[in-house]
Amino acid sequence: MCKITNYFIHQKTMRPMSGYRGLHKAAVKVLKQPDPEVTVTESFGRFLAEVKPHHLTPVTVKRSKRMVLDSIGVGLIGSRTTVFELALQHCQHMYALDPISSVYGHPNTKLSPTLAAFVNGVATHSMDFDDTWHPATHPSGAVLPALLALSDTVPCGSKPSGLDLLLAFNVGIEIQGRLMRFSNEARNIPKRFHPPTVVGTMGSAAACAHLLRLSATASSHALAIAASLSGAPMANAATQSKPFHIGNASRLGLEAALLASRGLEGSAAILDVVDGVAGFDAFYEDYVPQRLPSPADGGHRFLLEEQDMAFKRFPAHLGMHWVADAASSVHKLLMGCDPGQVSPSQIEDVLLRVPRSKYIDRPLPDSEHEARHSFQFNACSALLDGEVTVESFTPAAMARPDLQALLSRVRVEHPVDNPANFNSMYGEVHVTLVGGDTLNGRCNTFYGHWRNPLTNESLRKKFRSNAAAALPPEKVERLIEVVEQLDRVEDSTVLLSLLQ
Repeated sequence: MCKITNYFIHQKTMRPMSGYRGLHKAAVKVLKQPDPEVTVTESFGRFLAEVKPHHLTPVTVKRSKRMVLDSIGVGLIGSRTTVFELALQHCQHMYALDPISSVYGHPNTKLSPTLAAFVNGVATHSMDFDDTWHPATHPSGAVLPALLALSDTVPCGSKPSGLDLLLAFNVGIEIQGRLMRFSNEARNIPKRFHPPTVVGTMGSAAACAHLLRLSATASSHALAIAASLSGAPMANAATQSKPFHIGNASRLGLEAALLASRGLEGSAAILDVVDGVAGFDAFYEDYVPQRLPSPADGGHRFLLEEQDMAFKRFPAHLGMHWVADAASSVHKLLMGCDPGQVSPSQIEDVLLRVPRSKYIDRPLPDSEHEARHSFQFNACSALLDGEVTVESFTPAAMARPDLQALLSRVRVEHPVDNPANFNSMYGEVHVTLVGGDTLNGRCNTFYGHWRNPLTNESLRKKFRSNAAAALPPEKVERLIEVVEQLDRVEDSTVLLSLLQ
């Protein structure tokens, strides 16, 4: 039975959920010059209110469906982690329950929409297995859990369609990408704050504001409110707190949109640069914003159409995938056609040539979270085993004497031509064998990077493996079918019912 709630409120700021379905592109396209008097903040609000499904190109739809599938999969396997269980227990024990929205992989558990967005966001990032974009952020985990939780609040018969969800999802991704591209600082591996806690919160707010059908003005206020709920320091990277960054981005963005729907207001210039008053530019020292063209002007192109997404083959920080692939190539040279594990007794020295980034340079990690952020650990795991997998980060795998012996022989160099930038970095592994021979491996673009994306077959394989940790096989296959046809699904209930 569907529970009718009061989360969809204040009809003066909203339009019916299905009001724009079926509109034809020719019926609404208006070519006009952008208003030079419109502020950056106003232009973002107008975009959120005016964008329609026909503005999504086939490329954007295809890529975003792949993101949705991958994000659900990593969320489902993440729902079996210790970090997720801690988050879920906290929500169940410390907050009054409003059992409305589904929790990944837990059929008998429902939470309030904001708490469901939180725990499902935590699940998505609990293993650092979620997608990554450039400039660097994890875009899907901050947006999708919020949209799914919000959709659960809508009465039966009025649920958003699959296309409604895809459009709102793309809006959330788009806002994140636009905000990051206003700063050159954002293009490098972060040092001060974790990007999803800033742009992810804004993206979640934008996506939810669109799904709530807020007016342009209310949408701008949602972004302003979200800006006051944003930010987390990089010191918590490689700890159990890092997954909470994504959970909070999803939850707080949803809260910002709901507060705006009730009439709460924020700065009308939150995205603009105002002398003497810091807005969103407080997060970036070189922030130079630009107005977002209205889709009605006919000139808007979604960033996801221009650049694909990186999908990880194993659960670790994106930077690890370069050294893992380079080390795997050395493993093949050592083993030839023979399967098995390399013996540390063969190896005298291991040199890694990687970008300089302190928080992912961890010589002797002592937890799974540190291991997921360690060049040394991932290179040695791939060198020994030929690959890095989900099982590589289990306590037993981490404690292996052979791995510990190899870690003690690793040196690191930071070449000046190897920037800490996911679009231009590389990874090299140079192994000196006992006796003096050397073997070298280099990776410029790993399989899964946006320049070398996973095939649909590989993405489905990853999803099946991840989702199987929480769902029976028939649900796993049905989820693949539904997500791949999401733009043609009339009622999102079919998707929501498969997540537990």
